[in-house]
Amino acid sequence: MIKEKADQYVKLIHRIMPEFKVKIMHVCGTHEQAITRAGLRTLLPKNLELLAGPGCPVCVVPAHDIDEALLLAKDGKIITTYGDMIRVPASEISLADAKAEGANIKIVYSVNDAIKLAQKYPTEEVVFFGIGFETTAPTLAAEMIKRPPKNFSVLTSYRLIPPVMELIMGIGDLHVEGFICPGHVATVIGTKPFQFLPELYSMPTVIAGFEPLDILLAILMLLKQIRNNDPKVDNEYSRSVADEGNKRAQEIMNEVFETATVRWRGIGRVPLSGYHLKEEFSDYNARKKYNITIEGSIDIRPGCSCHLVIIGKLQPDQCPLFGEECTPIHPYGPCMVSHEGTCNIFYRYSARKK
Repeated sequence: MIKEKADQYVKLIHRIMPEFKVKIMHVCGTHEQAITRAGLRTLLPKNLELLAGPGCPVCVVPAHDIDEALLLAKDGKIITTYGDMIRVPASEISLADAKAEGANIKIVYSVNDAIKLAQKYPTEEVVFFGIGFETTAPTLAAEMIKRPPKNFSVLTSYRLIPPVMELIMGIGDLHVEGFICPGHVATVIGTKPFQFLPELYSMPTVIAGFEPLDILLAILMLLKQIRNNDPKVDNEYSRSVADEGNKRAQEIMNEVFETATVRWRGIGRVPLSGYHLKEEFSDYNARKKYNITIEGSIDIRPGCSCHLVIIGKLQPDQCPLFGEECTPIHPYGPCMVSHEGTCNIFYRYSARKK
């Protein structure tokens, strides 16, 4: 049944595909994994190109934020964060390197695990290095409302998807004809935050789920918008995404966070694209609590092409380090670390290894 449906979608895509070249960008590491693992690009018309945008939450964390976590670790704080995050290279070393040198860095599966650690060791200072998109921010917000123990604090590095999509629209030589938006983000924020794409930029837009069939249907929906010159926000993932999103999640995020202009690795400063804790939660803000000052961080190391991979200008195997100096076992750049990183996915599933 699945194969028959996939064949049907592929035939329809070929049937309505325009003669000119079309570039479609997604901004989700899970989408890229499904696309590459299922070999979807090999099924599509040759003049249809799928680009992977800045959809890996680990890859876009700037070295500056990791350097802050490293500074706190050096000062004796217990640093807690997710597994992939500890391997991402900062300006000089990663959190994993610091852990190997004796720093107290622990992998957690949720912010609740970090809070339990603070409760277990009340004389220690526990810092949660919070990363991710709109999908992970609500869990931290829910815990902040409960007022965790005073020896707990947060180093926020959350990033918001719609603002970076608008920035991508301003990259003049990228020429994207359509966007596939991440369904998990839309389950939280709804469809309305993506309306600016068709309304301001006449950009065809589809919110999609994560199965190969979801992505093929999203491509078909985008091509129909392009053919009919009818840009809008289509919701392919309607089984999980409501137009208004998750109102309760939005309420608690608005209560705890304020939007801020922040840096994205490989992209630079993006206006109002991150979350910081509001002033009433400043006691839990690690940057203020410990008066952190970091200067001169290095996002992209010499020879690394992650800044071009992140915005879809380069395929991973076009980087001279790919598969040689940079592998999932020994990542030189951030895109090779996480299972959602474009280079990591390309290395594991593509036949085009060096």
